[in-house]
Amino acid sequence: MHLLITIPVAANLQTVKAGFTESLFKALAPPFPKVDLVHFGGSKAGDKVHVRLHFPFLPAQNWISDITEDAETENQWYFIDRGVELPFFLGFWEHKHIVTQHTSHTTITEDITFKGPWWLPDFLLYPTLYLQFSARKKVYQRLFGKA
Repeated sequence: MHLLITIPVAANLQTVKAGFTESLFKALAPPFPKVDLVHFGGSKAGDKVHVRLHFPFLPAQNWISDITEDAETENQWYFIDRGVELPFFLGFWEHKHIVTQHTSHTTITEDITFKGPWWLPDFLLYPTLYLQFSARKKVYQRLFGKA
């Protein structure tokens, strides 16, 4: 399944890029499930991010992603994280973070491709992931300003 969310912010591309830190990563964590950041390596190819998810009545779930690609042009910067160890409800995860400079503002695009371990979770995951990633708008706009 594919999820695409674009969020306009007031800050320029370089400010937004510099803001993609461990602190922002923690601020973007959803309220549920509880998320522990085990390791934040950054957003360059070769980096790794490891979180542990805590659901009631279940053992903790590791989510480890490798940053597989990053690139920058004059008007755009992006990086891609791909899940290498995923929680039980995911079979595939690829998340492209795209920051694009426009004349009057910058956009942050969350471009996500995911699959559950079988077809049914995809339809259950989509609305949950949509709500969780839509909630990032408030965090991004608080930190980088409303466009």
